[in-house]
Amino acid sequence: MTLTSPRREPLADQVIAQLRTQITSGEWPVGSRIPTEVELVEQLGVARNTVREAVRALAHNGLLDIRQGSGTYVLATSELAGVMHRRFADADRDQVVELRLALEAAAARLAATRRTEPDLKLLATALDRREEAWRSGDVEDFVQTDAAFHQAVMAAAHNEVLSTLYADLGEVLRTELRQSVGPELAEHRYVSHDGILSAIRNGDGEKASLEAAIGLMSCRFDELPAAPANPAAPAESPAPHA
Repeated sequence: MTLTSPRREPLADQVIAQLRTQITSGEWPVGSRIPTEVELVEQLGVARNTVREAVRALAHNGLLDIRQGSGTYVLATSELAGVMHRRFADADRDQVVELRLALEAAAARLAATRRTEPDLKLLATALDRREEAWRSGDVEDFVQTDAAFHQAVMAAAHNEVLSTLYADLGEVLRTELRQSVGPELAEHRYVSHDGILSAIRNGDGEKASLEAAIGLMSCRFDELPAAPANPAAPAESPAPHA
């Protein structure tokens, strides 16, 4: 085999690698706005054209979303997640719910028999954060923390393929949840996930799967009846029992 002289990696590729690391590590979480072009130039010590090329490449791969007049936002944590988001951006909502049902019910069943004590602690923390987000009335915070709880269930199932697939579908699933929740949190739309955690903690796979399914179907908030007059504010929703 003939050896060839090593070639220096193009500067733009080095910048792409650094920006991708910020995204995949969670330093720049999904939904966050990344530093401006000027700030990136200063931080990286490269020309503006190099930064622009790197950002456009990551946007093309589905990791970033360039919004004129607003900035550039993290759209996905991997190229596959970006592809998933583009491919299913206009998917039928009912089909997305059916997909969530299949994945989340299966993960809850597995988690009930495979969870460890560290898993249970992470699940309890994730559930507490979800409840805090609900009480705050912040829709986007609730969407993100609800997704984090379900991702923790996936992790507790100890099936890397299932967990990775769910993560790559993350933005598709969060988009459906945003549609279900609507522009503001209302008490009659509150769905507790205490039952999921309780069943997983008790090692009851059937119950965990059922609770996950019930919770998901209850999330079809647009089909639920409206709350009575003068409903309580989200801050007055039931306290977590986890």
